Amino acid sequence: QVQLVESGGGLVQPGGSLRLSCAASGSGIRTMGWSRQAPGKEREPVAAITSGGTTGYADSVKGRFTISRDYAKNTVYLQMNSLKPEDTAIYYCRYHGLASIYWGQGTQVTVSS
Repeated sequence: QVQLVESGGGLVQPGGSLRLSCAASGSGIRTMGWSRQAPGKEREPVAAITSGGTTGYADSVKGRFTISRDYAKNTVYLQMNSLKPEDTAIYYCRYHGLASIYWGQGTQVTVSS
């Protein structure tokens, strides 16, 4: 059974930075990513990284967010810079299994002065 443990959310001022982490256990190296859900909105993909290290980003975060992974730790990171109030959301880690997608419990990111 795949388990995902997230950390790193919090409150930050506009223009600030945060780094999210997601450690996967009970699983092999596969595509992982981050999605977010703001109040009253649908969950949306933010970034993803394949087992080979290819990355992809939503247009709204390109140039500001960077996804990376540590293969030895089977952990994915999301470095978020130049944060904006509209980045406020619950951020969910996801793991692309063979037959389904697994989700972390979510971590709150709040960007506010």
